[in-house]
Parts: sequence; structure tokens; C-alpha cells
Amino acid sequence: MTDTISLPVWLVVAVGALALWTLLSHLLIPSTRWFLRRRINRIVDELNSRLQFQIPAAQQTRRRALVDRLRFDPKVMEAVEAEAHRSGIPQEVLIDKVERYAREIVPSFNAYAYFRVGQYLARQVAQLLYRVRLGYSDDDALSAIEPGASIVFVMNHRSNMDYVIVAYLAASRSALSYAVGEWARIWPLDSLVKSLGAYFVRRNSRDSLYRQVLARYVQIAAETGIVQAVYPEGGLSRDGRLQPLKLGLVSYLVSDFDPEGGRDLVFVPVGINYDRVLEDRTLVRMLDPDAPRRSRGFAIATTMKWIFRNLGLAVRRRWYRNGYACVNFGRPVSMRSYASQHGVDYRLMEPEARVQAVSGLGDELLAAIGSAIPVLPVSLVATLFEQDPQRLWSELEIKAESQRLIDGFKARNIYVHIPRSDHDYAVAAGLRMLVLRHFVVEEDGLYRASPDERQMLRYYANAIRHFLQDCD
Repeated sequence: MTDTISLPVWLVVAVGALALWTLLSHLLIPSTRWFLRRRINRIVDELNSRLQFQIPAAQQTRRRALVDRLRFDPKVMEAVEAEAHRSGIPQEVLIDKVERYAREIVPSFNAYAYFRVGQYLARQVAQLLYRVRLGYSDDDALSAIEPGASIVFVMNHRSNMDYVIVAYLAASRSALSYAVGEWARIWPLDSLVKSLGAYFVRRNSRDSLYRQVLARYVQIAAETGIVQAVYPEGGLSRDGRLQPLKLGLVSYLVSDFDPEGGRDLVFVPVGINYDRVLEDRTLVRMLDPDAPRRSRGFAIATTMKWIFRNLGLAVRRRWYRNGYACVNFGRPVSMRSYASQHGVDYRLMEPEARVQAVSGLGDELLAAIGSAIPVLPVSLVATLFEQDPQRLWSELEIKAESQRLIDGFKARNIYVHIPRSDHDYAVAAGLRMLVLRHFVVEEDGLYRASPDERQMLRYYANAIRHFLQDCD
């Protein structure tokens, strides 16, 4: 009984590792999870005491439970049966496919990551790059939203910075669950994005089963009170204009809405504008079908070059922020009121009639988003040079004509951001940005549009062009 037994080192290491894993899985890991969960619950309780739209219990549910709910959802199972009948693929295979889709879509929201880490980083990055301003917010209408309503922020899409800027400015209202494109499905960015509550959307997918899984997730999120943020345009505007709305997500939301139900569905229009869009040249370049495609390596190299160039300017104290970034929160659109006024119930409509009815709603939402877009100095001054590209302007003429535009906008209750409440300074700031970027050339105290940069001037003027078209 006391004899010595010799064991190979690898076996001792393996047994020790198994013993350590058993100890961790049965004692330490559950205790750590319980400790972290209790801290997160305290954070959520604290946040809900001051947020306008509270974090619902469903957003704190374990991700596995949400995936299972999607997988066994009755409407999803009906879609599985229909697809199996149509294609001849066994239902077991299709159910596995549904689970992959659900795992891809469903986020893993972490309140600590969102409000302690994400919010801090968003604030630092936003304030580093821009002078961030909240233009106006219809606080009375937002406060009048009935408790428990499903909130969906709908906004124009100018830049990938939209996610950061809007999340930063909306942090006092709620956590936003963004619909993000496939660009974010890159490790480790995908894990970070999901922990911040975002869900992935495959743009232009023709897979009916995928669309049903996505539709049910969006509907379940709305039913359970998760505050969502969507870009109805479907992607970044390449020419600076508001794009025709792609009503996929909006259609999913309203097609399951019960006007007589206990929970209202409210769309909050959001307008955003920038004095400088970081990816403006890339977006405008996409308009040229003959332009050679750039590789991901080129994009990364260009980004790093931009970062190091700006770091060099900062070291020499010659770096300036990229002008103003401004967000407006418009008047909410209650679907209960809308359905009552228009006599519609999307659930009861035939597909063709529903498409037409949702398009009508989309037109209203697009108009609401457009009216919420702020007029910023660069867009204001760029409009003058884009309208008359051959003209030589004195600074006094630029200020006089800009003032005429400002007066016209204000007469129609269009928000114009005037830094320091100084109209002359606002025009000078916009003109300075255009000259620094060589969109406008100065010659002997006179200014004219650069012939090589008219497309860029048009891009920034297009941000507010719809206001001028309304005057025609």
C-alpha cells in the first residue's frame, strides 16, 4: 500500500488540468457569474432610475434563451415547414440553419459594457473628432410617449460615426440596439458590437427563411420593449442626399403591430449632419462605376496614414477637430395614432396592399427625418458655391447670401446651428473648412469653387438640398 507508483509527466499534467477545470466549473465560475450578475443588476437598477426609456428585462435575458425562443417560434417553424415542402430539404437541416441565423442575429447585451465602457469611449471619440452638439429635441412630445411603448429611432445615415454620435447623445434616454451591416462581423469587433446590444443584418438577402428569422427577432424585440435604432436608407448615402427608404425593418415592425394592443409602437425621427464626413471621398468615389475597386489592405493602409498624419499635426499643435457634428430628435410618430387616422391594420392586409401602405408610412418617416436634419456651416456655405460654381465671391457677399438662406430656413422652423450665436462666425467657420480642404480656392481676397472638387461641394450641399427643393 505504500509502494511508489511512477506516472508519466503528461498524465499528471492532464489529471491536474481536469481537476482544476472541475474545481473552476463547479465552484469558482458559478460564484464569479453570480457576483458579476449581481453587480450588473445593480447597475441596471441604477440606470433605470434615471433613463427616460428603461432597459427591459428581455434585454438582460441570457442570449441562449433568446436564440431558443427564435428557433422554436411558431412563425419561424411555419416558415421551416413551407421551405421544406418547397425545396425538399429535411426540416432538421433547416432548423439547424435557423439556429445559425439566430445566433448570428441575436446580440449579447451587457449593460456594463454599454454604459461604462461603450458610453465612455463614444464620448471620448466623439469629442476628440468633432464639436458635438444636440441641436434640438422635442422633449415635450418624447415625454408624452406612453410608458411601456416600443421605441424605434429612425435616422439618416451619413457616416459610420453615426453609431457613436447618436449613442453618445442618446445615452441619457436609453440603450440603443442598432441594426448593423455585415461590415461589423469581423473578429473581435463582432463580439464588442454584440455586447453593446447591436444585431447583425444581411443587406439584400433573398433567403426567405433568413428574412423570417430576422423579422421575428425585430418583432420580439419590439414586443419586449427593447429600444431599437435603424437606418431606413439601408446604407450610407454616397451623394449626401437622403436616399429612398428600404422598408424591410420598418415593414417587419408594423406588420406585427396590433393597433388595439397594450403596447404602442413609436418611431422617433433623428436627423444628423457633419461639417466633415470622415469617409466622404470614399463614398463619393463609389458613384463612379469605372473607378477601380480598392482592397481591404488599401483601406487599412489609408486609415493608418490618416491617423498618423493627424497625430503628427497634433504634436505640432496644428490639428483641428473636424468641425461640428449635430443631432436633432424630432416629433415621435405613434403607430397607434397613425393607424387610427389612416384606418390601417397591417396584419390584416394582403401582401401587395401592405407594401403600398408601408410605403406611405415610409414617406412620412422620410419627411420627418429630413425635417430633423440640422443645417451646419459647411453645408450652408457649400450650397452657395455649388449653386454658382463659376462665380467669384467676396467674404462679405458670402456672409450676406448665407444670411439670406439662414433667414429663409428659420422662417420655416428649420434648425440652423449657429456656433456661439454669431452668424458671421458660423459662415467664417464653414468657409475656413472648405478652404482648408481645398474645395474652395482663395485668390486675392476672392473665393471660388475649385474645379476639381465640385463633386465634393455637391456632396455637402446635398445634405440640406431637400430644404431648398421644398421652396421651389
